Amino acid sequence: MDAKKLTTLIRKRRAVFPNMYQERSIEKDILLEILENANWAPTHRHTEPWRFKVYQGESLKTLSEYLGDAYKNNTPPDKYLERKFKKTRKKPLQSACVIAICMKRDEEERIPEEEEIASVAMAVQNMWLTCTAHGIGAYWSSPKYIYQAGEELGLEKGERCLGLFYMGYADGSQLVGKRGNIHEKVRWM
Repeated sequence: MDAKKLTTLIRKRRAVFPNMYQERSIEKDILLEILENANWAPTHRHTEPWRFKVYQGESLKTLSEYLGDAYKNNTPPDKYLERKFKKTRKKPLQSACVIAICMKRDEEERIPEEEEIASVAMAVQNMWLTCTAHGIGAYWSSPKYIYQAGEELGLEKGERCLGLFYMGYADGSQLVGKRGNIHEKVRWM
């Protein structure tokens, strides 16, 4: 890939939300490519801290129910909104696939936890760019109650969930990106 194609791909990547997804499945070979590209993220001391739980088909219903119940059970009555409950339950069902983004901490804690979180985030960026290249929309969500979803997600000892990665084919023509001027964010030393 040349630099111009890479630049275009990076600048085309957007958060695409489940309500924009088409009713179309993602082929297993493409999902494996997305996950394999995640596996090539930078990792200090080769800890490879990323772990993924893939929800498709019937398991999306289970995830939907869990998320709805978690919202209902963890939201104070004065802040509870029925429309948010319905939206929370609907998002997995609108998706072709949802991947729980998890991190397994190095048992020896040889590097700071922040570096392992950063490695997982870079793995997700690789996933997101691969999705973009395939015309798949994606969105990383981190609802508060997902951090307590250990049992639901089947987390192993030392693992924790950092969010959910919703995926689905979408017409991306309506997506427009915007960033501030890089010169306002850089100091040359």
